[in-house]
Amino acid sequence: MRLSLAALLLTLVTAPAVASDISLQWPLDCSLGDTCHIQQYVDHDPGPGSRDYTCQGLTYSGHKGTDIALPYLSDMHRGVAVRAVAPGVVQGLRNRMPDIYSTEENAAALEGRECGNGVVLRHADGWETQYCHMRQGSVQVQKGQQVQAGTQLGEVGLSGKTQFPHLHLSLRRDGKVIDPFAPKGAQDCAAGIDPVSSADATTDAASLWTDPPVYEPGGFLGAGFSAQVPRFQEIKSGEASQIRMTRQSPALVFWAYAFGGQQGDRVRLTISGPTGVFSVHEITLDRNQAQFFRASGKRLNDQIWDYGRYTGLAVLLRDDVEIDRIEQAVSLR
Repeated sequence: MRLSLAALLLTLVTAPAVASDISLQWPLDCSLGDTCHIQQYVDHDPGPGSRDYTCQGLTYSGHKGTDIALPYLSDMHRGVAVRAVAPGVVQGLRNRMPDIYSTEENAAALEGRECGNGVVLRHADGWETQYCHMRQGSVQVQKGQQVQAGTQLGEVGLSGKTQFPHLHLSLRRDGKVIDPFAPKGAQDCAAGIDPVSSADATTDAASLWTDPPVYEPGGFLGAGFSAQVPRFQEIKSGEASQIRMTRQSPALVFWAYAFGGQQGDRVRLTISGPTGVFSVHEITLDRNQAQFFRASGKRLNDQIWDYGRYTGLAVLLRDDVEIDRIEQAVSLR
């Protein structure tokens, strides 16, 4: 009888735990903060609310892993390797699920297979890691295979229950979920947290990462110009970034794509051209949004745009503190 990936997790026989931590290497061939970002962390709120290990909002209720995401679907198509974070043995895998966005229509088909294509590794001292949402047909290991830290397991995909290409990495010890950023639990949230200092700080010394990643409370993933407000799917796929602008374009729209939006955040969009600034628009988020975009611009009133360089600047503000900024330019010839 073939067991599902979830069933394999339940039937693992783990070795007795000893006082030994695991050391984790980075699992993706990407540059954090540039070609990938951490979209969600483990939820540390035991109730119906949610909070990540820094007491901020990069998680959702009941989330049991770390989601490392790619900015665009086109990045996934180019291929981004998923690698073992530590030495271990392949305990289970799945490799045939398609790379599609999860919807209400396919929810029933994904039930029990929310992880999509993935790999489960068993490590020493009761530790295990699970790698989810991998690209269809990309898994390169076999059940029972011994792997080393850094061994390629497959590639980032869009399989299972997901809305964006990413790796969901789960860490467990003797079946208990462990946050690799805070294995002993989150910091004291009653003391509050400064979003500026947290954006520049690495994780606590107790982190299980060999090289602890910097915490980013949110930020921009990309920006560009378009002749009209693009659809979100065009931005997420990477298509909006390929649009060619001309002096005859009916409008000059600047868009910015971001993650980790919190209710009350402000996105300020500024466009300047050969004669100076001609558009400033500030938008306040009315709810938390894991991924979002905002756009602003101006219609063509004359027959042609002025010759020269146009620059868009997006600034993300939280409680009047700048979280991130991104600039993009286009030349109209």
